[in-house]
Amino acid sequence: MDILTGLLLIIIGIIAGGYGTIVGAGGGFIFVPALLLVFQMNPALAAGSGIVIVLINSLSGVVGYAKQKRIHYRTGITLSAGAIPGSILGVWLLQIYSSSYFYVIFATILVALGIFLFAKNSPFANLRRKKALQLGQDGTAKDEIAAASEEYAVLEDAAHLPIAYILPIGFLMGVLSSYLGIGGGWLLVPILIYGFKVPTHIATATSIFSLTIYSSVGAISQIFYSSIDWQIVLWGGFGVLIGSQLGVLLSKKIPGKVILQMLSVLLIIIGFRLYLS
Repeated sequence: MDILTGLLLIIIGIIAGGYGTIVGAGGGFIFVPALLLVFQMNPALAAGSGIVIVLINSLSGVVGYAKQKRIHYRTGITLSAGAIPGSILGVWLLQIYSSSYFYVIFATILVALGIFLFAKNSPFANLRRKKALQLGQDGTAKDEIAAASEEYAVLEDAAHLPIAYILPIGFLMGVLSSYLGIGGGWLLVPILIYGFKVPTHIATATSIFSLTIYSSVGAISQIFYSSIDWQIVLWGGFGVLIGSQLGVLLSKKIPGKVILQMLSVLLIIIGFRLYLS
């Protein structure tokens, strides 16, 4: 691989790692499409290399979020318990089955979810809810993180989130993560926020933590099937390491509503990418 290609992979990795860490989705959603569109890589090889990039991204990001005490470990571990068998199934499905109908239906769901999130968190909607947020005119992301920390303590003392729901959600995340090679946080984060009322900054950090566990299973499975380009992983992984640390630092300065807007844009982009697939 020549130096220019390596530098391009590093740049893509920095962007993917930073954005992915902020929204709790890992960097595969940017990295895998780049491999397909820019480098014309085989889809199975791109997905395999992508899940390793997601693992590197999540490992790096989880260290920073752990220091900020934003990870709800019980929820993350429960999700991972369901996601591990899902990851193995996702890799197996990728090897034997790929349907255009699946991509069309799934893409439609993603675009619809992205539009919903953007509408719920648009500047106009935020103005209407500003008093309810109780952040005042000068509310910042630090205020939200402090509030989220208090809610985290409440979550710790309260009953666990229902395992009957969390385990199947984790299983679905594992399947989609390995099958598409882009991680599952893009769907997990809105589920945690709107389904279980988990604060945004806690949801994104917990998503990255659970992604660390189940993406490692997906990566090991991809190694078994020899579906990884290690040169791509080496150069791209270096960029992702840098980007994920930048993402952790930037996330402290970004309000939760903006993070959800970023996530909504991500969902719409992934949806259109699947249409093209």
